[in-house]
Amino acid sequence: MTCRGSLPPAANMAGRRRSDQGPQDPAAKDRLAGIALAHAHPLLAPLASRSHVGIMGAGTISAGVWATVNAAGNIWVNPKRRGSPAEWQWVIAHCLLHLAFGHLDQRHRRGWTPAGGLPAGRESPFPPTWNTAACLVVNRFLAGVKIGAPPLELAGPTPFDDRARGAGAEQVLADELALRGIPDTLGMVGTGGLQGDLRAERPAWQHPPESDVWAAAFSEGLHLALQRAVQVAGGEAASMTEKGSPSSRWRAAVDWVVTSLPLLGGLAAGLRVVEDTEVCRDEQIDVAAVAPSARTLYLNPHWAGTPEERRFVVAHELLHAGLRHDTRGGGRDDWYWNCACDYVINGWLVEMQAGEMPEGSLHDPALRGMAAEAVYDRIVSDLRRYRKLATLRGPGRPDVLPGPLPSDPGFEAARGVDLDEFYRRALEDGAALQRQRGRGVIPAGLAQAIAAMVEPPPPWDVQLGRWFEEQFAPLERRRSYARPSRRQSATPGIPRPSWVTPQEYRDSRTFGVVLDTSGSMGTRLLAHALGAVASYSYARDVPLARVVFCDAAAYDAGYMSPADIAGTVTVRGRGGTVLQPGVDMIEQDEKFPRDGPILIITDGWCDHVKVRRSHAYLIPANANLPFVPRGPVFRMR
Repeated sequence: MTCRGSLPPAANMAGRRRSDQGPQDPAAKDRLAGIALAHAHPLLAPLASRSHVGIMGAGTISAGVWATVNAAGNIWVNPKRRGSPAEWQWVIAHCLLHLAFGHLDQRHRRGWTPAGGLPAGRESPFPPTWNTAACLVVNRFLAGVKIGAPPLELAGPTPFDDRARGAGAEQVLADELALRGIPDTLGMVGTGGLQGDLRAERPAWQHPPESDVWAAAFSEGLHLALQRAVQVAGGEAASMTEKGSPSSRWRAAVDWVVTSLPLLGGLAAGLRVVEDTEVCRDEQIDVAAVAPSARTLYLNPHWAGTPEERRFVVAHELLHAGLRHDTRGGGRDDWYWNCACDYVINGWLVEMQAGEMPEGSLHDPALRGMAAEAVYDRIVSDLRRYRKLATLRGPGRPDVLPGPLPSDPGFEAARGVDLDEFYRRALEDGAALQRQRGRGVIPAGLAQAIAAMVEPPPPWDVQLGRWFEEQFAPLERRRSYARPSRRQSATPGIPRPSWVTPQEYRDSRTFGVVLDTSGSMGTRLLAHALGAVASYSYARDVPLARVVFCDAAAYDAGYMSPADIAGTVTVRGRGGTVLQPGVDMIEQDEKFPRDGPILIITDGWCDHVKVRRSHAYLIPANANLPFVPRGPVFRMR
């Protein structure tokens, strides 16, 4: 749930003095606490993660209004209202359920115009009878599930409570109110005061999703709420509330993340938390682990850590899940990729002062600002130094799990929502909420990682095309009388110059190709790579490329048309490849342009390569280079 507007922070970050936060408005603090409670409730969490909360402008506040909502999921709250966190939780839940029940569908306001007409440019609002009937149904539902506490003026019973249930109850009540009129006692049944809480306006910054999106989110919330109810009936939830128990200490850490780290609040509310001693013992989980694909967080209930360390651990695992480190490895070794991600995440959390890092965690200030991929390259280049690493799960055991654990009996596969969409939206909304609260503690690297999830990187072939564009600027044509063009019919005696490209420009447009032709390179892989190279060469007017084939030795093929390379390639050697002689052959050629780039195509089973000029690597998606590359790496998928 993203908050828009000037919202003060709801809680202090760990390790930061209260004097650094400045004065806090108690009313705003209660309002933010109520929003956090709505976000943490399992029934409302999927809806809340897709909605946006903003502050009403002074000119739009009417009498008795608490909040209003529109079809896009934008909820505007009245900053002048004073309410307890439970009351604000009820208000936000009321607006979210309007979305869940489809009360803001366009069909409900067609064919109705208020007395006196509409101002120019305004859309037809929802009929008061429909708005009142929808609020009665929502209030009846909230009273049954006992979410929050309604404000005093909205807490009284009505004569319609018994009929505000069941399928189609809204339309039945709306028809009855249209026939008999709306009683004065029903003037305040919704959160929008006398003008109603269902808004028809659509701001330009948010397009309304389809109504089935809200229905699917509500269905997911029902699933989570039912799961929590089963836990309570089985005694698991009761043990969480037992004061001083291991579970209550972990639960306190999760609740702290929800209320004090808006960035991760949506993730914390949406993941299933398992604190099972037998599961942790069978799967060798010393502290914690997370299975993003199963949306499950495993916590060892008997780990002896401080409250600050538990907060750090929970935030650590949530970032693993939110950034989808289980699927971003791209064929890298799972263990070393997990360690690289730990270094990056721990650096961010230390910078954010999110709890206290447990002793023995992977953290190196020298790696600050580096991406996980770059840290991985450093680790694999010095395995002797990093071979004794340990994650929160334990030495040699990744804490990012590929799926639910076999010994976890409570996992249910059906979730009803796309996982990538859930993690992406939860992190995006959490980051926006944290910025709106004025925290300003999201590290630059983490902000870039979240932005990369929201806007995934372009495909490898598009990136390769951009690299060609950077290396080869468009050809500059000139007019020349050396070969006059066709004469014009109006002036046949006057020759016209033609457009030509100087030969020296064409001669300099070439690049080197060092092609791995060892036995580990498949023909399909070669065809895929060379096809992309040929197409972009033609697109950038590159007629020839200097080609060198490499396996155990280098074979100079001279200058070739990119389209002819594929027909000439033969797999020569077996095993490892020595690419350095091929690179040296091109760099030492006096006829090769000094600024000509080199493209190295390999499967990663090669020696260390040093290139002194502009270059790039083209490798399979599941391959890795045995050294830290200095040029861009394009991974074929």
